[in-house]
Amino acid sequence: MSDRDPLRQRLCAGLAALSLDLPETAVARLLAYLGLLQRWNAAYNLSAVRDPAEMVTRHLLDSLAVAPYVRGATLADLGSGAGLPGLPLAIAAPQRQVALVDSNGKKARFLRAAVRELGLGNVRVLESRVEAVDGAFDCITARAFTTLADMLAQGGGLLAPDGVWLALKGRFPHDELDALPPGFRVEAVVPLAVPGLDAERHVVVVKRHAND
Repeated sequence: MSDRDPLRQRLCAGLAALSLDLPETAVARLLAYLGLLQRWNAAYNLSAVRDPAEMVTRHLLDSLAVAPYVRGATLADLGSGAGLPGLPLAIAAPQRQVALVDSNGKKARFLRAAVRELGLGNVRVLESRVEAVDGAFDCITARAFTTLADMLAQGGGLLAPDGVWLALKGRFPHDELDALPPGFRVEAVVPLAVPGLDAERHVVVVKRHAND
């Protein structure tokens, strides 16, 4: 337990800076997820970040910084990879049903193991290409796996009529904002302050636009 105390302190300080008041059960699950990611990373190369303290910042806090913008009862995390931001968001809001979508078999295997070991009854893993997923979701997250236009072309049909798409980007994506496919509109581009991270982060908030 003692070796996790600095990680717990870093996580709790970051949560406080983000004004996120999570129960102890959620904090414990977030740290357990980090432990799983560390162990699997050695064989599966799920993340280029190896230092556990940096993982707290770059994975957990970076994911949870978008939590205030997530809404609705259902969430799909497209191109979830190691479960970012979907798994931390699912842990923070266990009442929300979350689908983690990734076509990579090794990553999907890790996600299934994490869901099972963390006891996340609100999470399901879809080993699938985005285009092959069925259903509609109140909120969709996508962590910069391609351009905004390509994201929406592949997965825009999964967004519920009143839903919100949250595209997580680094720098302000000037070149991408005018290239959205018909039927979608950028509502806002919001800078995110991730505690301990000296790098630009933005969330692009996209909604359906019936008049296009």
